[in-house]
Amino acid sequence: MIRIHREGYSIIFYTMVALVLINAPLGYWFEGTWYTQVVFGLSILFFIAIVQFFRHPNRNTPQDDDLVIAPADGKVVVIEEVDEPEFIKGKCKQVSIFMSPINVHVNRYPVAGNVVYEKYHPGKYLVAWHPKSSTENERTTVAVKNEHGIILFRQIAGALAKRIVCYAKEGHKAKAGKEFGFIKFGSRVDIYLPLAAEITVKLDQKTTGGETVIAKFP
Repeated sequence: MIRIHREGYSIIFYTMVALVLINAPLGYWFEGTWYTQVVFGLSILFFIAIVQFFRHPNRNTPQDDDLVIAPADGKVVVIEEVDEPEFIKGKCKQVSIFMSPINVHVNRYPVAGNVVYEKYHPGKYLVAWHPKSSTENERTTVAVKNEHGIILFRQIAGALAKRIVCYAKEGHKAKAGKEFGFIKFGSRVDIYLPLAAEITVKLDQKTTGGETVIAKFP
């Protein structure tokens, strides 16, 4: 049985009510006509799409402190060495995962450790693959410290995503694979790693949040 994320409860309920209010009068006044059947069919497909967006599958996360786990389902769109100015304030390795509307949108901690930083930034809604989306879009930045240093990750809103939900707070204990947030309707997550980390994924590779190993420490 499909498990639904709590962020979807109200949206699914109101979607169902709206579709009933649309289809019930049509069925009463135009029963049996082709356009009522088309509207009903499209309503069913739309409702299924909304439900599948908020699915919350169980994941089997490798429990190894030397591994970095994908924080989201999606596709790797960036692997590069960059300067991270917000918290790390230095060179690091960036891996970015783009989430389409059909992906699971639960965000999970990529590593275990202590949450030492969390900040929400209001901003624009550029498409998530735009180079400036990391610094100009609405976003939430979280940093976890462990024996390997600072691992920073950033939820970024996109053209469709209008709400970022982050449960992580400074002082929390992070556990790899445990959910820390949710992004509604498509976006991306950036991960910033110490230079010592060895990236184990390639560009355009599909990732499974909470399971795919994206990097490892020596």
